[in-house]
Amino acid sequence: MITVTETTTTTDPLKALSGEGVSVWLDDLSRGRITSGNLAGLIDTRHVVGVTTNPSIFQAAIGSGEGYEEQLADLAARRVTVDEAVRMMTTADVRAAADILRPVYDGTGGRDGRVSIEVDPRLANDTRATVAEAKQLSWLVDRPNVMIKIPATQAGLPAITEVIGLGIGVNVTLIFSLERYREVMDAYLAGLEKAQAAGLDLSLIHSVASFFVSRVDSEIDKRLEKVGTDEALALKGRAALANARLAYEAYEDVFGGDRWTALGGARANRQRPLWASTGVKDPAYKDTLYVDELVAPGTVNTMPEGTLNATADHGEIRGDTVSGGYSQARADLEAVEKQGISYDEVVRQLEDEGVAKFEAAWGELLDAVKVSLDDKGVDGE
Repeated sequence: MITVTETTTTTDPLKALSGEGVSVWLDDLSRGRITSGNLAGLIDTRHVVGVTTNPSIFQAAIGSGEGYEEQLADLAARRVTVDEAVRMMTTADVRAAADILRPVYDGTGGRDGRVSIEVDPRLANDTRATVAEAKQLSWLVDRPNVMIKIPATQAGLPAITEVIGLGIGVNVTLIFSLERYREVMDAYLAGLEKAQAAGLDLSLIHSVASFFVSRVDSEIDKRLEKVGTDEALALKGRAALANARLAYEAYEDVFGGDRWTALGGARANRQRPLWASTGVKDPAYKDTLYVDELVAPGTVNTMPEGTLNATADHGEIRGDTVSGGYSQARADLEAVEKQGISYDEVVRQLEDEGVAKFEAAWGELLDAVKVSLDDKGVDGE
């Protein structure tokens, strides 16, 4: 329960975190991590049991060209399009990471050992294209432990249902609002029902729902600072944790209901909440804030390496810091609203910005790869 205050006395906070039922995933991937043995080392020494990627991560990794020179030369020689080149490079990295994590996948019955790859962010508002892209990515990676990331836009919701209904694992991304999170869980259950009607084995279908954390504080803190009163400033750093804790309450509600009971009886898996964007943006906050304060059984925390290392060094794992904090969480969000800050407006803005940022990163990646292909002496277009 959230009332626990005694700090776990351990020299291995990440092990303690795992022991509390939180799966530790790495929010980063690059060719260098794979070929250098870094990813394998993090699995061995940092209790990492999964990997998430996104367009910004691939833009940083592939945009530099480091480690991709040989493949780029081959792709240029084949005169592939820029889009195809990017798809070949990203799926190659995810396939290799999935192979490294395969023992974890096998050892956890498919629960962990997962690697996520996102559909083209330009398709975020196109349901049919998102489904087609998810099917293509699943086929290209061709590993049972891949998860296809689909953004939780309005158009993404029916795509989630369709893709889950096909038996493909889904990581739903860019979730900011509690209302949208409930819609995501509903889409997942509908997908399971479709899969069941098609005769698929529900025990083989896994999904996570990526609920974003730090960006909520970044936006609301900025608005609280504009208000500027002592009362407003005292609320800084509380909204994101409150939002995430209420998301977990919603998770408990949905996966404790009658609709889930029927699916659970058919050996379906719960769609686990995944805490995303857990790197602290404000240096005034403890760098492990969104790890220490979001410990709850049956969750995933995907961390950038800096947060992973900080947690390993000085994380304070005090047991469950989510359950039982729902009344305070509601009070915190209500207090923010009383400052004239609209929750609905904030989460809508964050979703729009999240989609736009990933689309911009994808565009930058395409531009960088085009330059690399052209440098090889062949026009990538």
